[in-house]
Amino acid sequence: MQTAPKTSAGVTHPLDPLTPEEISAASQILKRERGLKDSARFVYVSLKEPAKQAVLSFNGNGIDRQAFIAIRERAEKTTYEAVVSITNEKVLSFKRLDDVQASIMLEEFMAADEAVRADPRWQEAMRKRGVTDFSLAILDPWSVGWNSAADDPQKGRFVRPLTWLRTGEGEFAYARPVEGLIVKFDLDTNQVVDIEDHGIVPIPERKANYEADRISDPENFPHFPDGPRQDLKAIEITQPDGPSFQVEGRLVRWQKWSFRIGFTPREGLVLYTVSYKDKGRERPILYRASLSEMFIPYGDPAPTHHRKNVFDMGEYGIGMLANSLELGCDCLGEIRYFDGVINDNDGNPLILKNAICMHEEDYGILWKHQDFRTTATEVRRSRRLVVSMIATVGNYEYGYFWYLYQDGGIGYEVKMTGVMSNGAVAPGEKPKYGEVVAPGIYGPNHQHFFSVRLDMMVDGLQNSVYECDSAAVPPGPENPHGNAWTVNKRLLKKESEAQRKLEPMAARYWKISNPNQLNGLGEPVAYKLMPGENILPFYQPEAPALARARFTTNHLWVTAYDPDQRWAPITRSGLRSGP
Repeated sequence: MQTAPKTSAGVTHPLDPLTPEEISAASQILKRERGLKDSARFVYVSLKEPAKQAVLSFNGNGIDRQAFIAIRERAEKTTYEAVVSITNEKVLSFKRLDDVQASIMLEEFMAADEAVRADPRWQEAMRKRGVTDFSLAILDPWSVGWNSAADDPQKGRFVRPLTWLRTGEGEFAYARPVEGLIVKFDLDTNQVVDIEDHGIVPIPERKANYEADRISDPENFPHFPDGPRQDLKAIEITQPDGPSFQVEGRLVRWQKWSFRIGFTPREGLVLYTVSYKDKGRERPILYRASLSEMFIPYGDPAPTHHRKNVFDMGEYGIGMLANSLELGCDCLGEIRYFDGVINDNDGNPLILKNAICMHEEDYGILWKHQDFRTTATEVRRSRRLVVSMIATVGNYEYGYFWYLYQDGGIGYEVKMTGVMSNGAVAPGEKPKYGEVVAPGIYGPNHQHFFSVRLDMMVDGLQNSVYECDSAAVPPGPENPHGNAWTVNKRLLKKESEAQRKLEPMAARYWKISNPNQLNGLGEPVAYKLMPGENILPFYQPEAPALARARFTTNHLWVTAYDPDQRWAPITRSGLRSGP
């Protein structure tokens, strides 16, 4: 694997992410002007994006660089949001939010692990399970959701740590869940509020160390005595002439595509101002594209699992959890990496080396036709540009992949790997709301929903959205043979109308068109949103854990989905250019 050389550039565009120097400056300005105490913890320090019109009219001068900052004031048990002008060195706004919680910080995550292991009530529950070496336990502080008035954010900043147990120092922990033991922990006071013990289920004994040199251990994976497979020969991807893309700071050009790469602590990878050059004309398609939220509801009513309903982006932050890809990723060929810059909870900058990976892939056949009369054949190979990042959220790894194609299409895919969040079952027991995956271990039923924010700009800002359903034409004069069907288009005039469900039986898709720009056939130019593989949530509308899930998300409020009105979540999706 070769790596294309990096280039370095300062801030050259209003949408460039904050630099380490800017994060440091913004934090210092806020501390100085507002007299922040040590109890004020910096959750996020990220770019406050300028207004769209200001960005689109940018001519290279006059960038007022601003930072959006989320603060958790522990002493006051309050969340603040601030906007700081780095350019003018002043605080533009500073407001207190009493009815929300800021995202869970890494220092809180680690502090909860340590404090719970020292709690006498938790220790007693572990002794009942035969555990005396508490250093072998790990705790994952899951967000609480909303189950009752006791979870009101006014009463505390709560998480519910769940416990797993290693068999020894350095051993894999998620193979041995401690079932039925639930902790309620206040992050502001760093104290255990309550312990629930719903009865003892034997802790699974089998190891599951996944390192390649340990798979052949019979105590570890008895079904793989020969260790990792050795029947694949080496494969090498080379580009002797180098990559086909050009990079200038955060600006990328590839084939006819042009776009900017952004990064935020909450969203991670962001694509800005995506355009396609057509006969010398730069045609805008997307102003902004990012994953806006991840929602994972668990479908098991067991005490350990029914509260597991997380909004990973708003409650933890995908950018904060991004992997550094220095040791490699699933990219082969000529790779161009981009760093991500986040902050620690004191407001200092942290650099995530190689947080974003960009490379080209051969993607099979783009187009082929054979003249069967002459056997003359023409083939065009397809190549796509891949921009990706990977985040570790506790047990899971999520890979986020944007694809740009030579036919003007845009694709998005989330790939999931890592380790499932599991539970323990008694020997011989078959769980009703999950599947046994190893002796004494089961995977609870759960779903993963990914909501994608697409700020479309197809040939300009005046875009309309149409919902398109295929429907059979009733028998009659217009359908005398019974074979006719049409595509019915419905204009979605406002957001309340556009909260729509999937309808695969109607082959439903959405078309984003610009009525002011016509193509060569006299039709409005458009892109087609194809939702891909999706399903609606199975939880009941009155489920209490989902009734109120509010938190600060960089000025984007996210609440639980209304089962009757929702944006269609997107897992594997594509945008295809229209005529």
